[in-house]
Amino acid sequence: MVMQAYRFALDPTGRQVGALLRHVGAARVAFNWGLAVVKANLRQREAERSYGVGEDELTPALSWSMYSLRKAWNQAKGEVAPWWAECSKEAYATGLDRLATSLKNFSDSTSGKRKGPRVGFPRFKSKRKSTPSVRFTTGTIRLDGRTHVVLPVLGRIKTHESTRKLARRLEAGTARIMSATLRREAGRWFVSFTVEVEREARTPARPDAVIGVDLGVKTLAVFSDGRPAAQNPQHYDSARQKLRSLSRTVSRRQGPDRRTGRRPSNRWRRADAQRNKVHHQVTALRRDQIHKLTTGLAREYGTIVVEDLNVAGMVKNRRLARAVADAGFGEIRRQLAYKTVWNGGHLEVANRWFPSSKTCSSCGTVKTKLPLRVRTYVCETCGLVLDRDENAALNLAALVKRHVAGSGPETRNGRGADRKTPPRGAGGKETSTSHGTPSR
Repeated sequence: MVMQAYRFALDPTGRQVGALLRHVGAARVAFNWGLAVVKANLRQREAERSYGVGEDELTPALSWSMYSLRKAWNQAKGEVAPWWAECSKEAYATGLDRLATSLKNFSDSTSGKRKGPRVGFPRFKSKRKSTPSVRFTTGTIRLDGRTHVVLPVLGRIKTHESTRKLARRLEAGTARIMSATLRREAGRWFVSFTVEVEREARTPARPDAVIGVDLGVKTLAVFSDGRPAAQNPQHYDSARQKLRSLSRTVSRRQGPDRRTGRRPSNRWRRADAQRNKVHHQVTALRRDQIHKLTTGLAREYGTIVVEDLNVAGMVKNRRLARAVADAGFGEIRRQLAYKTVWNGGHLEVANRWFPSSKTCSSCGTVKTKLPLRVRTYVCETCGLVLDRDENAALNLAALVKRHVAGSGPETRNGRGADRKTPPRGAGGKETSTSHGTPSR
């Protein structure tokens, strides 16, 4: 049993669009109301401390849990939102749940329980900048035939595409809808069903095969088994000229101005919608290409080895940021992680400091420096001359090739080193392989 999402575009009527906007607006109102109450409580306690009030006599702290926020909302919704009955209760629960999650992430980050970059205190959601979305977890959530979906309060909404892929699973009893999320992107509405799916056990076409995948900007992926490299189509760069022209058109129209309260003109809205449509097309093309690449690898190879790339650090380089973001390295690894599980394979993640490009795949010699402009690896020890990306892919595959093949104890690994740290983890789970710098 796995959790899987099925996403469909919607074709709502004008009246249904109004109902959708009311629901996402209700979620935003509940979020902003809860945040205002939390901040008022914190300011009150801080002011009382400045007056010398003891901790025992301070105003009681407001709980940040979803249960407490929802209880407070139910007591105040008659005054805060007299129109609350027009929307589903799930709309308000969506906003309060997001607020509770944001506050918990902030608290855990401040106390050190949460790893990674520091999470700031939640901020109020803007109607113009925030992405409109609402989530339904209870009520009538189902498919109606192959062309409609049914959601609480909203009722029956037509879909832009057929829902037969999910409908067949529901009819066969191998899937169960857990929740539905409505979201507006690039002027269109989408519904995403979170479904508990019973998937059949699969085996890759080559369960004993190991492949190293080296990701790059010039070439999206280079493989260790000699198969043709996956070229980087650079979808965003291809659309930059069109986006530049559309952005100039938008700048010449009368847009919104929050300082003066000026509303955007209809011409500005149309021009902005055209620009957003191009951005959406670029995202869809990139997603489609990555899905095809990762699905093909997961279905064929039993073990896939990739690097733990520091994407957050790479995008700080102003010369590479746009190309790195356009390639989608993080999305490739994310999809490989769950697709190897679905197909009965195994994903290995090499240590971030493993010198895959600097190491000779033939003799194991490690170069001190290898500038990015040098695209051919030349080994001074054994005379190997090879493309640097292909050399890196061979080194990644050599990390686990003999271990996966079951060759038994060995004293020298595939790169000529005198010892090898076996990879951790077993099939179906993404694991991190810790390797130091290999010795000569």
